[in-house]
Amino acid sequence: MTDKHTPSRPHTPAIDQDKCTGCALCIAVCPDRTLSIQHGKAIVSGDRCMACAHCRAVCPTQAITLPGLEQEISFRTFAADTRYLPPGQGDTAQLVRIMLSRRSCRSYKNRSVDPQLLEDLVRIGTTAPSGTNSQGWTFTILPQRPAVEIFGNLVAAYFAKLNKQAANPVLRYLLSMLGKPALANYYRRYHKTIAQGLREWEEQGIDRLFHGAPGAIIIGSRPGASCGKEDALLATQNILLAAHTMGLGTCLIGFAVAAMSKSPKIQQALGIPADETIHAVIALGYPAEVYQRFTGRKAITPRYFR
Repeated sequence: MTDKHTPSRPHTPAIDQDKCTGCALCIAVCPDRTLSIQHGKAIVSGDRCMACAHCRAVCPTQAITLPGLEQEISFRTFAADTRYLPPGQGDTAQLVRIMLSRRSCRSYKNRSVDPQLLEDLVRIGTTAPSGTNSQGWTFTILPQRPAVEIFGNLVAAYFAKLNKQAANPVLRYLLSMLGKPALANYYRRYHKTIAQGLREWEEQGIDRLFHGAPGAIIIGSRPGASCGKEDALLATQNILLAAHTMGLGTCLIGFAVAAMSKSPKIQQALGIPADETIHAVIALGYPAEVYQRFTGRKAITPRYFR
């Protein structure tokens, strides 16, 4: 017989029987059917729990806790309003205004970002949903410009090697004949632009990759996450939008992600475990750009299936 405050397994609900009223609201929201009613009280009866904490969030008497899990996310650079906001009570217009106002920034001020602000952005990223609540995302912060430049040099070295290979017409032809047209496609689309960017970086110190950003955040996933890529990208979007409200500009750096996917040395040099997969790289800093209005979007016609 376990104590009434102690869960029978790690990271599953602990139910205070004195507080529980047997309302069964927790049972209705449990995706793993872990809970049931016994003698008019909720109990942990199943052998699965994704630790989503829906039961804790719905309980009207605060009878449920999840030991071992952080109950509330705390922030260092701002005071969060921790009151739950029910559906329909948010300000949709202001939310959309933030989304429309956020733009990719390619010009930054020479001003470092407070590491505590960067850590708060990571915490905001973790408020995103994740498949089976695995929360298997990872975040690597590059807080200062020298770290970003080291990263940039590693990416540049990868593309310098790739450009040299792509410049070989015989190699492009042979790979295409073998059903591997990727190098030929790269040559047509990117070789010239990359070559110019590499020259500007080496000869003039012009940063066409991170655009002079003083910081960066790398978002990845650990093995075992059911939807690792999707989870990481959802967290990335949270960071992009939150950064805008904090006065920061951001830009997704797809070339850095591509280089890391092909060159394990980059990941190793940055101290990122080899078993992690990188899905997004965000350059960020205080923007030197001033915009006045929104831009448009291509017209979209949704598809219906009836």
